[in-house]
Amino acid sequence: MTKGQFPISKFEQLRTPFYYYDVELLRETLRTITREAGQHEGFCVHYAIKANANPKLLKIIREAGLGADCVSGGEIEACVRAGFPNNKIVYAGVGKSDWEINLGLDNDIFCFNVESIPELEVINELAAAKGKVARVAFRLNPNVGAHTHANITTGLAENKFGIDMRDMQKVIDEASQMEHIRVVGLHFHIGSQILDMGDFEALCNRINDLQNELERHRIHLEHINVGGGLGIDYQHPNRVPIPDFKAYFDTYAKKLKLRSGQTLHFELGRAIVAQCGSLITRTLYIKEGYVKKFCIVDAGFTDLIRPALYQAYHKIENLSSDEPVETYDVVGPICESTDVFAKQIDLNKAHRGDFLAIRSAGAYGEIMASQYNCRQLPMGYTSEEV
Repeated sequence: MTKGQFPISKFEQLRTPFYYYDVELLRETLRTITREAGQHEGFCVHYAIKANANPKLLKIIREAGLGADCVSGGEIEACVRAGFPNNKIVYAGVGKSDWEINLGLDNDIFCFNVESIPELEVINELAAAKGKVARVAFRLNPNVGAHTHANITTGLAENKFGIDMRDMQKVIDEASQMEHIRVVGLHFHIGSQILDMGDFEALCNRINDLQNELERHRIHLEHINVGGGLGIDYQHPNRVPIPDFKAYFDTYAKKLKLRSGQTLHFELGRAIVAQCGSLITRTLYIKEGYVKKFCIVDAGFTDLIRPALYQAYHKIENLSSDEPVETYDVVGPICESTDVFAKQIDLNKAHRGDFLAIRSAGAYGEIMASQYNCRQLPMGYTSEEV
């Protein structure tokens, strides 16, 4: 969505800050995913609910035929309310509580992605109490480093997530002795915001080696789950609104050696929803310093925490001005020095009341909002509503 496509006149009626979602871009993204994944037999795509659980977006994603990837009981409840089929729900997470496991069992979800032997034992115990058999996949740490921010790299041996590959055979053997556990697959996830296909190739190579080892022990699994991780272009949301899903799916089709009858599962989040969302905020004041000029807006890190948490870049546009650019630090109202969206960026000259769009904010934006400083949570509106 380019600057001129935002319905500014309608924004006047809404309280800022708020999230604005271009649902036509979301639908086109989903059509692209369906088309490219559909080129390969046995590819199944789940949407990672943690990226954005706005019910209006979940409905559109469910209608496109995707499954759901959950990391909490609340997310299971959200996707059940949105109408995702239970047999397309996978549930991961390093710290599943009993009520969350029971929720998954009660809803007969497709699979629990298990991250430790103690967790496996609890799932077996809770399933036994219900007279059920839980389908599980083991999340293994492939020790593959991803070229991304350290805080969102998850596939290294020292991460808290998953089971060390050296323990794979031991865990599978233990599970085979549990009457209320059925092992259906392996699960991996090496990180997020990955743009180098070589990282995914490295994961494929590691999985191929694991599968060969399993075959030597006559173990055949039905499903391989490679997580998600595909990144987006934060620098150029207008030029590259849809990630290169063709290269992503083709990488796995060419490099991963699936066995006969195996299905391959993906858990994409950011790549699906990030580019369709923008945080809309209004300029409160222009503050002139001796060295800097500050554009103070009514959104803060309570509404979009990524710049403060990850030092993440989001393109910012002044939707209200076509005047020559000036250089600003764009900052929020929170009583913290880290409440900064960008430093020393060029914007069309800003005035009190101007609307700014903080782009590529559809993932890990609204969902991570907080009420610090007793602030209200931002609303989320779709382009069909505004």
